[in-house]
Amino acid sequence: MPVVDVVTAPLEASAADLVAIGAFAASSGERTDPPELSAPAAALADAAGIDLVTELSGAGFEASVGSVLRVPTRGSLPCQSLLVVGLGPAEDATAATLRTAAAAAAAAAERVEALTLALADAIDELPPATGVQAVAEGALLGSYRFEAYRSKERPFALSTIGVQSVGDTDAARGAVAAARVAAAAQCLVRDLVNTPPQDKRPPVLAERAVAEVAGLPIETRVLDEEALAEGGYGALLGVGQGSAAPPRLVELSYAPAGASRHVAVVGKGITFDTGGLSLKPNDAMMTMKLDMAGAATALAVVRAAAELQLPVAVTAVLALAENMPSGTATRVSDVLTAKDGTTIEVTNTDAEGRLVLADALVHAGELEPDAIIDVATLTGAAVVALGERIGVLMSSDDELADGLLAAGTAAGEPLWRLPVATAEYGERLEGALADVRNTAGKAAGTIYAGLFLHRFVPEGTPWAHLDIAGTAWTDEARGELSKGATGIPARTLLAWLRTQ
Repeated sequence: MPVVDVVTAPLEASAADLVAIGAFAASSGERTDPPELSAPAAALADAAGIDLVTELSGAGFEASVGSVLRVPTRGSLPCQSLLVVGLGPAEDATAATLRTAAAAAAAAAERVEALTLALADAIDELPPATGVQAVAEGALLGSYRFEAYRSKERPFALSTIGVQSVGDTDAARGAVAAARVAAAAQCLVRDLVNTPPQDKRPPVLAERAVAEVAGLPIETRVLDEEALAEGGYGALLGVGQGSAAPPRLVELSYAPAGASRHVAVVGKGITFDTGGLSLKPNDAMMTMKLDMAGAATALAVVRAAAELQLPVAVTAVLALAENMPSGTATRVSDVLTAKDGTTIEVTNTDAEGRLVLADALVHAGELEPDAIIDVATLTGAAVVALGERIGVLMSSDDELADGLLAAGTAAGEPLWRLPVATAEYGERLEGALADVRNTAGKAAGTIYAGLFLHRFVPEGTPWAHLDIAGTAWTDEARGELSKGATGIPARTLLAWLRTQ
């Protein structure tokens, strides 16, 4: 990850290889009209004696969000080139616009060593620190590369990123520091999800989780298969019993003195999902290394909370298992007993995420937190309902739901709330042979899965469920998201925690 810091020196004196400036789409809405320069861009163009509007018009640059055009300075400035970045219509510009624009600039600057971004002050209505944080986050996320498994490293020279700010320098530096932590959290999730499944089987991923929080004020606890059996974690053990790599449950606790609240973040950690004996087709397995994105998110969030020294206690509970078919795998119609004694009839072994989360939610509830949030790549039905750009939110508490919806909007990771429809669909939980069953047909599949999870949350504890089956992965790079793992919704949860 490049080094990022605040730049306060005049832009015209910048010796960075590339200076990124913003331009808005024409206010008339006509594609033939020239873009409108942001105030920093106009000032820099004047200082350099460059007729930038004419340059942009001649190139047909329309300034759509994230579009870029390189303009040589021809010796009029110390920097080699200007990178004009589109910000879309000025009236629509938000912090998310700046995040996307900065990511595009970082992607375009991968072959240079130093980039300065003069974008944070482009939107007058935006608080300066908010703009700085959005730009720094976008640049760091846009510069993300996962190269660990390539035999030859691809060219990527960008090592230094400067964020220009004319506001309060201390506030700007604080915003950059927060952006570093938030971007690092999201990139940690990306790294873990992108890692091939042979290198993150449950015992290995548990060790990695503990290593990632070493040196921070976080207490760690790992339950192996013997401890899980002794503790009655029958659902987690049942999912993992078909694999040669046994399951793990990891508890990571950050508890600052005087904490005002205690939040538990529970993550689904299926390190590879074949579907078990309800075997998936090959094409459906191609991205199933992502099925531990929820656990990776929980890990990243508790680490970031400790790094930011947030005044709220956070406990991450990671339910780790590998869902494999074998002679020891759980069979369809087997009955598993969860940690709270609930018996579960397994009607589909490919609905395994809710099983491991059942035990993890009971575990989290025994810690008596003020709220429980679970994160999971849980249902294909979520993708059918909302696609790959909007995550599912279900919640038993309106205040908790409203806070998460607002945080998702602020982070550029939108959520849509679905009902906890107990009255309408609750009877579908009942099993034919056991207390509950783990599937109930295709209709309302996402809602049913959420209802199943809510069954294992202590009565009266505010609970939210984030189904990120669609948003955890992208097949094409867009905005601040590179192809592959997205790292969503780590920044949403951090934004929400900062309001607690």
